[in-house]
Amino acid sequence: MFNPDLSGILKDHLSRYSLVTATAKRAREISEEAKAEGEILTEKPVTLALDEILDGEYVIVEPEEIRNL
Repeated sequence: MFNPDLSGILKDHLSRYSLVTATAKRAREISEEAKAEGEILTEKPVTLALDEILDGEYVIVEPEEIRNL
């Protein structure tokens, strides 16, 4: 099971809800892109999406109003 250290991402007051939502959204995009290109994924789209977020390739922008909730 893939269990990354999320403290680095969540230290910037990013909520877990925003992280989960962004990961799901990016995973869906990865899945749809692979399907459109006829590509077979060897890893799960959620794993690929989380790797992109952890590597800083996909940036989550959270509105200022909800950052301190």
